Amino acid sequence: MQLILNTFGSSLNRDGQTFVVTHKDGKQSIPVDAVESIQLGRGTQITSDAVMLAVEHEIEIIFADKGGMPVGRVWSPRFGSISTIRKGQLEFTFSHDALEWIKQIIQRKMENQQAMLLMLQTDDLTIAARRTKAIARIEDYRTKIASLKGEIVQDVAPNLRGWEGAASRIYFEALNDFIPERYQFAARSQHPALDVVNAMLNYGYGILYGKIEGALIKAGVDPYIGVLHRDDYNRPVLVYDVIEIYRVWVDYVVYGIIAQNIISDDCYSVRGDGSYWLENLGRRILIQSLNDYLEEVITVNKMQRSRISQIQLFCQDLAQEFKRHC
Repeated sequence: MQLILNTFGSSLNRDGQTFVVTHKDGKQSIPVDAVESIQLGRGTQITSDAVMLAVEHEIEIIFADKGGMPVGRVWSPRFGSISTIRKGQLEFTFSHDALEWIKQIIQRKMENQQAMLLMLQTDDLTIAARRTKAIARIEDYRTKIASLKGEIVQDVAPNLRGWEGAASRIYFEALNDFIPERYQFAARSQHPALDVVNAMLNYGYGILYGKIEGALIKAGVDPYIGVLHRDDYNRPVLVYDVIEIYRVWVDYVVYGIIAQNIISDDCYSVRGDGSYWLENLGRRILIQSLNDYLEEVITVNKMQRSRISQIQLFCQDLAQEFKRHC
């Protein structure tokens, strides 16, 4: 399980081989073997004893901002100990293989977006027609990317970014048709979110960023050496590449929550500048729903794995690909 503290004043301590969470409603003891990672939000505390227990058991500790994005991390020194992987990663980044890899990543993202739209149900023929058109337009961009030629990523990076961005705008416009009218949004908004759906998407992506960054570190990969995303100073830009495959999982969970109409005014707040932020109740609903979804076991390539295991295996396979370039 992922142990998440995001209620102001909550603290995490240690009692032998057990984590002890203290909050306004009392205390809760959690065996160390039951914890895979720890995430702490603003206004929470952790003792050095609890940090040491986590390090001893190779449990990562993530410090996240109010939007769910990781801003700091503590991990075991045993993570990422194979330097040959990182050497190969640098060679890979400037190779033709990197171009083919990122093309496949973006194509998979678009395929996932198409599948998401196809899954949604409607009796409205106008909405169904708009969805069909959107899927066809996304397919056009997917075909363009498949046929794109170049030697290294930088040769075609503007095309990749432009086409990926255009396809995503088409996708969210179509997705918006299936959202209950009171929650529909004008456009995808990030920093800040301008509606509750985008606030939930942003927070969900933040959780996913943290999980992918942790999986890359454990696999020995440097998350700060990206392929397409290479221009952001001091950011784990490889996470921005890898997450493209898995964003649709957050989209699916958020859509399910919204469609069930379980979000109340207590789940979020609106600031003076018009920005939307999830409050404790909204965060709890989203975190539990997303974690349950990621832990769900599904069949992939005739093997049963949880979705979070798929991310970990992807990062391990990527590390092996980097080693071949060393």
